[in-house]
Amino acid sequence: MKKSILNRLRDILGSLYCKTDMEDRVCYSYDSGCLHKVPDAILFPENACEISQVLKLANEERFCVIPRGAGSGMTGGSVPLHEGGVILSLLRLKNIKKIDSDNFISVVEPGVITGLFHREVEKTGLFYPPDPSSSDFCTLGGNAAECAGGPHAVKYGVTKDYILGLEVVLPTGEIIKTGVQTAKGVVGYDLTKLIVGSEGTLGVITELTLKLLPLPHAVCTMVVVFNSVENAATAVSEIIRTGIVPRTIEYMDKASIKCVEKFLDPEIVEKADALLIIEVDGTVRQTEEDMLNLKELCFAQKAVFVETAKNKSEVEKLWKARKSISSSLFRYGRDKINEDIVVPRNKIPDMVKKIEELRTKSGLYIVSFGHAGDGNIHFNIMLDKTDKKAFKKAELIINELFDYTIQLGGSISGEHGIGITKRSFIAKEINSVELNLMKKIKALFDPNNILNPDKIFPE
Repeated sequence: MKKSILNRLRDILGSLYCKTDMEDRVCYSYDSGCLHKVPDAILFPENACEISQVLKLANEERFCVIPRGAGSGMTGGSVPLHEGGVILSLLRLKNIKKIDSDNFISVVEPGVITGLFHREVEKTGLFYPPDPSSSDFCTLGGNAAECAGGPHAVKYGVTKDYILGLEVVLPTGEIIKTGVQTAKGVVGYDLTKLIVGSEGTLGVITELTLKLLPLPHAVCTMVVVFNSVENAATAVSEIIRTGIVPRTIEYMDKASIKCVEKFLDPEIVEKADALLIIEVDGTVRQTEEDMLNLKELCFAQKAVFVETAKNKSEVEKLWKARKSISSSLFRYGRDKINEDIVVPRNKIPDMVKKIEELRTKSGLYIVSFGHAGDGNIHFNIMLDKTDKKAFKKAELIINELFDYTIQLGGSISGEHGIGITKRSFIAKEINSVELNLMKKIKALFDPNNILNPDKIFPE
């Protein structure tokens, strides 16, 4: 990048918030998917006005701007692709501006850590359901850009269901407000829903108005062990079919259980070929009844062990195990291919059976876990990507997995987005007419293609 441009960026942000040293740039060159491309500079704006000035300069000088939260994404959405690109970190925009317990809303900036927000909201007796596994470090702005989900999605939905309105800086530098702060509002097109999940390609989110719920009176957690993944998958379908709506049904196969065995009871590790973590919430009486019914149902579906967490410490250990899987998988290989397919919930047994077939067929180390309650399975292949034979085999397996997902009426991404890693597969799910319409929307918002270019759409 030209020195004159960097000087103008320093004029906008101040020298302290425009980093160009290589050690800083390398730290912002990858996401949790381990993709890598070193940007020319890292920018740390303080407000929407500074972001607007940066984007106007980018249009003038034709350099790329890549918005970034905590870098916890899995598909390369915050990774630069081109020479001359800058990372726009939103971590300085970290204020919780308002928690309104009368109207059940909150106004926040995008750099607020999701887990911190959960705790602050719950202090007021309210509840923000979206809870990605990375909630201890991911940000609300990143959650909105990717439309993050999490374990609670089975009962409460995903991030888009809780965003009432946004403040957004468009790629051309204009600052707009979308949505409402009320329970209803249908004036004009729903730009809020368009921007949520757009992976930082249509605008930079600088403020979010979020819907909150009353905090449930009681939460009960159980772990259910099965001696086969097929029985566990069938149990999930049966739970949903009977009309019980847990707030969480998480699934772990044997490989993922072994990864995090230090957090689990040795009896569980010994007996389990698969397990479910099930949570229910509501009134004390309702949760007790639901837990009894679920326990009976799971035993009817050939569960070999059911245990209810007795205290907060046991619950925390279970969730520590579940949330540690992704990072623990590297004990099985130096590289990871991580996909998050989603299928209709009654098709979960079919998908689990298919994954077992792919594991046997390929001979690769395949691990699956995820949010079984809403059909979202995280499918991971552990390998050494320098092993060209294994990597080619993995690519064929992923292609077959995606084809089968679409065949079952599912989607190739439940919550991780498309980013870079899934661009070449998007046409499996979206036809050319729809893709061209999306490209026209991108061009309308970003005529010079400077904001997070070449993400989502195939090259």
